[in-house]
Amino acid sequence: MLRASAPGLERKVPDMDKPTDRGGPPADDADGLSAGPVENAEPRRGIARLLRATLARGRLLCAAIARIRLPYAVRRMLGMIPTLAFISIIIFVVIQLPPGDIVTSTLDRLQASGVEVSEEQVQNLRAQYNLDKHPALQYLHWIGGFVVGDMGYSYMFARPVNELIWERLGYTLLITISAMLFTWAVAVPLGIYSAVRQYSITDYTLTAIALVGLATPPFLLALVFLYVGFEVFGIPIGGLFSPEYREAPWSMERLGDLLTHLWIPMVVVGLGSTAVTMRILRANLLDELKKPYVVTARAKGVRPARLVLKYPFRIAINPFISTLGLQLPALVSGEAIVSIVLNLPTTGKMLLDALLAQDMYLAGSVVMLLAILILLGLLLSDLMLAWIDPRIRYE
Repeated sequence: MLRASAPGLERKVPDMDKPTDRGGPPADDADGLSAGPVENAEPRRGIARLLRATLARGRLLCAAIARIRLPYAVRRMLGMIPTLAFISIIIFVVIQLPPGDIVTSTLDRLQASGVEVSEEQVQNLRAQYNLDKHPALQYLHWIGGFVVGDMGYSYMFARPVNELIWERLGYTLLITISAMLFTWAVAVPLGIYSAVRQYSITDYTLTAIALVGLATPPFLLALVFLYVGFEVFGIPIGGLFSPEYREAPWSMERLGDLLTHLWIPMVVVGLGSTAVTMRILRANLLDELKKPYVVTARAKGVRPARLVLKYPFRIAINPFISTLGLQLPALVSGEAIVSIVLNLPTTGKMLLDALLAQDMYLAGSVVMLLAILILLGLLLSDLMLAWIDPRIRYE
């Protein structure tokens, strides 16, 4: 569009950072997607334009975070309070549904070993765990202590719940986060390559491997690793540390031993999610590569790698960012099963033992912490989605 100016005519350059009303991505003259003719600019001039566009988008990102996303994040965190309260009630009710409690299960184990317990000792145990009170008062006592950081005492382990959880939750998060990073590091490039080379021999090979990984349960894969590691390489696979480092203080040698054992649960837990992520990314990217803006950009001579990564990949990756928090429950549940098979010092085996013994303080606190982590993961995925896709705004 032209407009008259004082000395002559002046071209009005549209703002490239403003969102468009079209369904496709915003226009970008530097990529050759504008309506005008493609100019053969010098390399330095193209780099300068790219730097200016990057700085402009960085300023817009900072302004958006300062104005919109911080209040949105605060609102979301405030909205977690009633959600967590409802989750805590469900956790308490589900754990209390089976007949008996921690005292009856303890008495059964003692009687099976030939130890007699007096009625007075039984009443003292019930009073210690507030089991002689109404269930509503039991819930208030447990959740009140959880809010202030006192998670109670585990009679099964004879230790405070805080110590039991914090010494194992770190290993659980380490395995879960490393499995998620492994999933993205492997699935994203393989999904892109499989979409770009559709119906090739490599595409069929990756599809077959993905289906095998998807159909293999994590515990079965863990058993295969145990067998191969012991029979072929002659090394024990179970655990996160070698026997000489399990009780040793932290040092560079112990850290290196941890890293040598970490890759096994990382691969076992993350392989199923890798297969799913690769297949979904391939399908989404194939849909984007057939759209008119991609055909136009390819006809104008945009480099194939830049064409794929600039727009189609950013749009195809949106579903994975939005479901990032939903991947955490699957990874945590998969880690719980694998930890039993591989004998890992995580919350999985401890949670199973606490549920079997009906240890309310330990089991309820572990599940509540996992629920908090999942809600925080959902919030993080929403913020990342708004940062990656400029069409999304949280008002």
